[in-house]
Amino acid sequence: MGLVSATAIIILVLAGSVAQAETPQLKDRQTGKYLGNLSANPYDPNSTSNPQGQYGSKYSPDSINNPYGRYGSPYSNDSANNRYATNPPAIIDPK
Repeated sequence: MGLVSATAIIILVLAGSVAQAETPQLKDRQTGKYLGNLSANPYDPNSTSNPQGQYGSKYSPDSINNPYGRYGSPYSNDSANNRYATNPPAIIDPK
């Protein structure tokens, strides 16, 4: 592998890390519990849009997509889906 190829790979890896680090995150306002990345990427394992992931599944208790869970119910005060919630998840910009 030449010096140019190795440098290109390092730059690509670093660019991927920076892009992921700048994704807005959801957190519980009271406990600071991480609730996933607020992202439209269905392949990111931490994305709220990944239906197979912990934070995007409609079955996960920590998902904003679970209509019966604390953070996804239309009736919970901690829910992102309750327009009258008094304690919805906070969107954190990690910049």
